[in-house]
Amino acid sequence: MQNRRDFLKRASLLLAGGAVMPQLLTSCGEAAAPKKHIGLQLYSLREMVKDDGIQAVLETVSKMGYTHVETAGYDNGKIYGLEPAEFKKIMDDLGMKCTSAHLSQAITKDNKDEVMAWWDRAIEAYNQVGAKYLVQPSITIDSNTTEDDMKMYCDYFNAVGYKTAAASMAFGYHNHAFEFQHTFDGKFAYDYLLDNVSKQHVFFQMDVYWVMMGGQNPVQYLKDRPTQFKTIHIKDEKEIGASGLMDFQPIFDQMKANNVKDWYVEVEQYTNNNPVESVKQSYDFLAKADYVY
Repeated sequence: MQNRRDFLKRASLLLAGGAVMPQLLTSCGEAAAPKKHIGLQLYSLREMVKDDGIQAVLETVSKMGYTHVETAGYDNGKIYGLEPAEFKKIMDDLGMKCTSAHLSQAITKDNKDEVMAWWDRAIEAYNQVGAKYLVQPSITIDSNTTEDDMKMYCDYFNAVGYKTAAASMAFGYHNHAFEFQHTFDGKFAYDYLLDNVSKQHVFFQMDVYWVMMGGQNPVQYLKDRPTQFKTIHIKDEKEIGASGLMDFQPIFDQMKANNVKDWYVEVEQYTNNNPVESVKQSYDFLAKADYVY
Protein backbone atom coordinates (compact mmCIF):
# COMPACT_ATOMS: atom_id res chain seq x y z
CA MET A 1 0.00 0.00 0.00
CA GLN A 2 1.53 3.30 -1.03
CA ASN A 3 1.83 6.04 1.59
CA ARG A 4 0.92 9.69 1.13
CA ARG A 5 4.53 10.71 0.41
CA ASP A 6 4.83 8.13 -2.41
CA PHE A 7 1.49 9.22 -3.84
CA LEU A 8 2.49 12.89 -3.95
CA LYS A 9 5.85 11.99 -5.53
CA ARG A 10 4.19 9.96 -8.29
CA ALA A 11 1.60 12.68 -8.89
CA SER A 12 4.25 15.37 -9.27
CA LEU A 13 6.15 13.22 -11.79
CA LEU A 14 2.99 12.64 -13.82
CA LEU A 15 2.16 16.35 -13.83
CA ALA A 16 5.69 17.20 -14.90
CA GLY A 17 5.49 14.58 -17.61
CA GLY A 18 2.18 15.99 -18.75
CA ALA A 19 3.70 19.42 -19.08
CA VAL A 20 6.74 18.16 -20.97
CA MET A 21 5.20 15.57 -23.26
CA PRO A 22 3.23 17.95 -25.54
CA GLN A 23 6.45 19.91 -26.15
CA LEU A 24 8.29 16.70 -26.95
CA LEU A 25 5.53 15.56 -29.28
CA THR A 26 5.48 18.92 -31.04
CA SER A 27 9.25 18.92 -31.34
CA CYS A 28 9.29 15.37 -32.67
CA GLY A 29 6.47 16.18 -35.04
CA GLU A 30 8.34 19.13 -36.48
CA ALA A 31 11.53 17.10 -36.88
CA ALA A 32 9.63 14.34 -38.65
CA ALA A 33 7.77 16.64 -41.05
CA PRO A 34 8.71 15.65 -44.59
CA LYS A 35 10.97 18.07 -46.43
CA LYS A 36 9.61 19.37 -49.71
CA HIS A 37 11.29 17.88 -52.76
CA ILE A 38 12.68 21.15 -54.13
CA GLY A 39 15.47 20.87 -56.68
CA LEU A 40 17.77 23.48 -58.19
CA GLN A 41 19.24 23.84 -61.66
CA LEU A 42 22.80 24.85 -60.79
CA TYR A 43 22.97 27.22 -63.77
CA SER A 44 21.15 29.55 -61.36
CA LEU A 45 24.48 30.05 -59.52
CA ARG A 46 26.80 29.89 -62.52
CA GLU A 47 28.91 32.90 -61.47
CA MET A 48 29.37 31.53 -57.95
CA VAL A 49 30.52 28.23 -59.48
CA LYS A 50 33.21 30.15 -61.40
CA ASP A 51 34.28 32.28 -58.44
CA ASP A 52 34.02 29.89 -55.48
CA GLY A 53 33.89 26.39 -56.93
CA ILE A 54 31.19 23.77 -57.02
CA GLN A 55 31.66 22.50 -53.46
CA ALA A 56 30.92 25.92 -51.96
CA VAL A 57 27.85 26.22 -54.17
CA LEU A 58 26.52 22.81 -53.13
CA GLU A 59 27.12 23.55 -49.45
CA THR A 60 25.23 26.83 -49.84
CA VAL A 61 22.16 25.37 -51.55
CA SER A 62 22.07 22.42 -49.16
CA LYS A 63 21.83 24.83 -46.21
CA MET A 64 18.97 26.64 -47.95
CA GLY A 65 17.03 23.37 -48.03
CA TYR A 66 17.32 22.17 -51.63
CA THR A 67 17.28 18.38 -51.72
CA HIS A 68 18.56 17.64 -55.23
CA VAL A 69 20.20 19.36 -58.17
CA GLU A 70 20.41 19.39 -61.92
CA THR A 71 23.89 20.10 -63.21
CA ALA A 72 25.03 22.36 -66.06
CA GLY A 73 28.76 21.72 -65.96
CA TYR A 74 29.74 18.58 -67.85
CA ASP A 75 32.89 18.47 -69.97
CA ASN A 76 34.90 15.60 -71.32
CA GLY A 77 33.95 13.03 -68.68
CA LYS A 78 34.12 15.44 -65.74
CA ILE A 79 31.37 17.25 -63.82
CA TYR A 80 32.36 20.78 -62.83
CA GLY A 81 35.96 19.71 -63.34
CA LEU A 82 35.64 16.74 -60.97
CA GLU A 83 35.68 13.03 -61.58
CA PRO A 84 32.13 11.67 -61.22
CA ALA A 85 33.05 9.79 -58.03
CA GLU A 86 34.42 12.99 -56.47
CA PHE A 87 31.29 14.91 -57.35
CA LYS A 88 29.06 12.14 -55.97
CA LYS A 89 30.98 12.08 -52.68
CA ILE A 90 30.34 15.80 -52.16
CA MET A 91 26.65 15.23 -52.83
CA ASP A 92 26.49 12.21 -50.54
CA ASP A 93 28.28 14.03 -47.72
CA LEU A 94 25.67 16.81 -47.94
CA GLY A 95 22.76 14.38 -48.06
CA MET A 96 21.79 15.60 -51.53
CA LYS A 97 21.26 13.89 -54.88
CA CYS A 98 22.20 14.77 -58.44
CA THR A 99 19.10 13.59 -60.26
CA SER A 100 19.50 15.33 -63.62
CA ALA A 101 21.96 17.05 -65.94
CA HIS A 102 21.85 19.57 -68.76
CA LEU A 103 24.39 18.77 -71.45
CA SER A 104 24.40 18.79 -75.21
CA GLN A 105 26.13 18.39 -78.53
CA ALA A 106 25.21 20.10 -81.78
CA ILE A 107 24.15 17.46 -84.28
CA THR A 108 24.67 17.73 -88.05
CA LYS A 109 24.27 15.30 -90.89
CA ASP A 110 28.04 14.66 -90.84
CA ASN A 111 29.01 14.27 -87.17
CA LYS A 112 26.60 11.63 -85.86
CA ASP A 113 29.25 9.03 -84.96
CA GLU A 114 31.34 11.56 -83.06
CA VAL A 115 28.30 12.88 -81.20
CA MET A 116 27.08 9.42 -80.23
CA ALA A 117 30.53 8.55 -78.84
CA TRP A 118 30.39 11.77 -76.80
CA TRP A 119 27.04 10.69 -75.35
CA ASP A 120 28.42 7.25 -74.46
CA ARG A 121 31.02 8.87 -72.23
CA ALA A 122 28.52 11.30 -70.72
CA ILE A 123 26.10 8.49 -69.91
CA GLU A 124 28.89 6.59 -68.18
CA ALA A 125 29.83 9.64 -66.09
CA TYR A 126 26.31 10.41 -64.95
CA ASN A 127 25.55 6.78 -64.26
CA GLN A 128 28.31 6.93 -61.65
CA VAL A 129 26.59 9.80 -59.82
CA GLY A 130 23.16 8.15 -59.98
CA ALA A 131 21.39 10.66 -62.23
CA LYS A 132 18.00 9.65 -63.62
CA TYR A 133 17.74 12.18 -66.44
CA LEU A 134 19.99 13.64 -69.12
CA VAL A 135 18.51 16.70 -70.81
CA GLN A 136 19.42 18.50 -74.03
CA PRO A 137 18.90 22.16 -73.02
CA SER A 138 18.39 23.59 -76.52
CA ILE A 139 18.65 23.08 -80.27
CA THR A 140 18.85 25.59 -83.13
CA ILE A 141 15.44 26.42 -84.58
CA ASP A 142 15.22 29.60 -86.64
CA SER A 143 14.01 30.92 -89.97
CA ASN A 144 16.57 28.76 -91.78
CA THR A 145 15.45 25.50 -90.14
CA THR A 146 13.70 23.06 -92.47
CA GLU A 147 11.37 20.17 -91.79
CA ASP A 148 14.24 17.83 -92.74
CA ASP A 149 16.26 19.46 -89.95
CA MET A 150 13.39 18.79 -87.54
CA LYS A 151 13.29 15.14 -88.62
CA MET A 152 17.05 14.96 -88.01
CA TYR A 153 16.54 16.33 -84.48
CA CYS A 154 13.85 13.74 -83.77
CA ASP A 155 16.09 10.93 -85.02
CA TYR A 156 18.94 12.31 -82.93
CA PHE A 157 16.81 12.45 -79.78
CA ASN A 158 15.60 8.90 -80.37
CA ALA A 159 19.14 7.62 -80.83
CA VAL A 160 20.31 9.20 -77.55
CA GLY A 161 17.14 7.99 -75.85
CA TYR A 162 17.89 4.40 -76.84
CA LYS A 163 21.35 4.76 -75.29
CA THR A 164 20.13 6.26 -72.02
CA ALA A 165 17.36 3.65 -71.71
CA ALA A 166 19.98 0.90 -71.96
CA ALA A 167 21.71 2.53 -68.97
CA SER A 168 18.43 2.84 -67.00
CA MET A 169 18.32 6.59 -67.52
CA ALA A 170 15.96 8.84 -69.47
CA PHE A 171 16.77 11.41 -72.15
CA GLY A 172 14.78 14.62 -72.50
CA TYR A 173 14.57 18.00 -74.19
CA HIS A 174 14.18 21.39 -72.46
CA ASN A 175 12.30 24.17 -74.23
CA HIS A 176 12.65 27.91 -74.59
CA ALA A 177 10.17 30.30 -76.24
CA PHE A 178 11.49 29.98 -79.79
CA GLU A 179 9.87 26.55 -80.27
CA PHE A 180 6.56 28.45 -80.40
CA GLN A 181 7.76 30.98 -82.97
CA HIS A 182 8.30 28.58 -85.88
CA THR A 183 5.96 26.02 -87.44
CA PHE A 184 6.50 22.82 -89.39
CA ASP A 185 3.76 20.79 -91.03
CA GLY A 186 1.24 23.22 -89.56
CA LYS A 187 2.46 22.74 -85.98
CA PHE A 188 4.62 24.66 -83.57
CA ALA A 189 8.17 23.29 -83.57
CA TYR A 190 7.50 22.15 -79.99
CA ASP A 191 4.46 20.12 -81.00
CA TYR A 192 6.31 18.74 -83.99
CA LEU A 193 9.00 17.38 -81.65
CA LEU A 194 6.42 16.07 -79.18
CA ASP A 195 4.59 14.25 -81.96
CA ASN A 196 7.55 12.79 -83.82
CA VAL A 197 9.96 11.43 -81.22
CA SER A 198 9.72 7.96 -79.71
CA LYS A 199 7.56 8.58 -76.66
CA GLN A 200 9.10 5.55 -74.97
CA HIS A 201 12.61 6.94 -75.30
CA VAL A 202 12.36 10.73 -75.22
CA PHE A 203 10.65 12.87 -72.59
CA PHE A 204 10.23 16.63 -72.38
CA GLN A 205 11.32 18.91 -69.57
CA MET A 206 8.86 21.78 -69.60
CA ASP A 207 10.18 25.20 -68.68
CA VAL A 208 6.89 26.75 -67.59
CA TYR A 209 8.10 30.35 -67.89
CA TRP A 210 9.31 29.91 -71.46
CA VAL A 211 6.06 28.20 -72.46
CA MET A 212 4.19 31.21 -71.09
CA MET A 213 6.57 33.62 -72.85
CA GLY A 214 5.89 31.69 -76.05
CA GLY A 215 2.24 32.63 -75.67
CA GLN A 216 1.08 29.20 -74.54
CA ASN A 217 -0.45 27.70 -71.41
CA PRO A 218 1.81 25.29 -69.51
CA VAL A 219 -1.13 23.74 -67.64
CA GLN A 220 -2.89 22.90 -70.89
CA TYR A 221 0.21 21.18 -72.25
CA LEU A 222 0.45 19.14 -69.05
CA LYS A 223 -3.21 18.17 -69.35
CA ASP A 224 -3.02 17.32 -73.05
CA ARG A 225 0.19 15.28 -72.82
CA PRO A 226 0.23 13.80 -69.30
CA THR A 227 2.92 11.20 -69.97
CA GLN A 228 5.46 13.20 -71.98
CA PHE A 229 6.61 15.66 -69.31
CA LYS A 230 8.71 13.83 -66.72
CA THR A 231 10.51 16.84 -65.22
CA ILE A 232 9.68 20.54 -64.94
CA HIS A 233 11.62 23.77 -64.68
CA ILE A 234 9.90 26.10 -62.22
CA LYS A 235 10.93 29.51 -63.43
CA ASP A 236 9.86 33.14 -63.27
CA GLU A 237 11.16 36.39 -64.71
CA LYS A 238 13.57 36.61 -61.79
CA GLU A 239 12.96 35.05 -58.36
CA ILE A 240 10.16 32.50 -58.16
CA GLY A 241 6.89 34.23 -57.33
CA ALA A 242 8.24 37.77 -57.49
CA SER A 243 7.01 38.96 -60.89
CA GLY A 244 3.31 38.23 -60.55
CA LEU A 245 3.37 36.91 -64.11
CA MET A 246 3.24 33.23 -63.17
CA ASP A 247 0.36 31.43 -61.45
CA PHE A 248 2.19 28.46 -60.00
CA GLN A 249 -0.63 26.76 -58.10
CA PRO A 250 -2.48 25.29 -61.12
CA ILE A 251 0.88 24.24 -62.56
CA PHE A 252 1.78 22.32 -59.40
CA ASP A 253 -1.73 20.90 -59.15
CA GLN A 254 -1.45 19.48 -62.66
CA MET A 255 2.11 18.29 -62.09
CA LYS A 256 0.87 16.36 -59.08
CA ALA A 257 -2.06 14.95 -61.06
CA ASN A 258 0.41 13.81 -63.73
CA ASN A 259 2.65 12.24 -61.05
CA VAL A 260 5.65 14.41 -61.97
CA LYS A 261 8.23 13.48 -59.36
CA ASP A 262 11.18 15.76 -60.14
CA TRP A 263 11.27 19.49 -60.75
CA TYR A 264 13.92 22.18 -60.51
CA VAL A 265 14.03 25.87 -59.72
CA GLU A 266 15.91 27.90 -62.30
CA VAL A 267 16.77 31.56 -61.73
CA GLU A 268 18.48 33.36 -64.60
CA GLN A 269 18.09 37.03 -63.60
CA TYR A 270 18.42 38.49 -60.13
CA THR A 271 17.04 41.45 -58.24
CA ASN A 272 19.94 43.55 -56.91
CA ASN A 273 22.32 41.28 -58.86
CA ASN A 274 22.46 38.86 -55.92
CA PRO A 275 22.15 35.28 -57.23
CA VAL A 276 22.46 33.59 -53.82
CA GLU A 277 19.72 35.72 -52.27
CA SER A 278 17.53 35.20 -55.34
CA VAL A 279 17.92 31.43 -55.15
CA LYS A 280 17.15 31.47 -51.42
CA GLN A 281 14.12 33.71 -51.94
CA SER A 282 12.86 31.25 -54.55
CA TYR A 283 13.26 28.33 -52.15
CA ASP A 284 11.51 30.19 -49.34
CA PHE A 285 8.56 31.08 -51.57
CA LEU A 286 8.05 27.46 -52.61
CA ALA A 287 8.67 26.02 -49.15
CA LYS A 288 5.86 28.18 -47.75
CA ALA A 289 3.36 27.45 -50.54
CA ASP A 290 0.77 24.85 -49.50
CA TYR A 291 0.40 23.53 -53.06
CA VAL A 292 4.11 22.68 -53.45
CA TYR A 293 4.99 19.05 -52.82
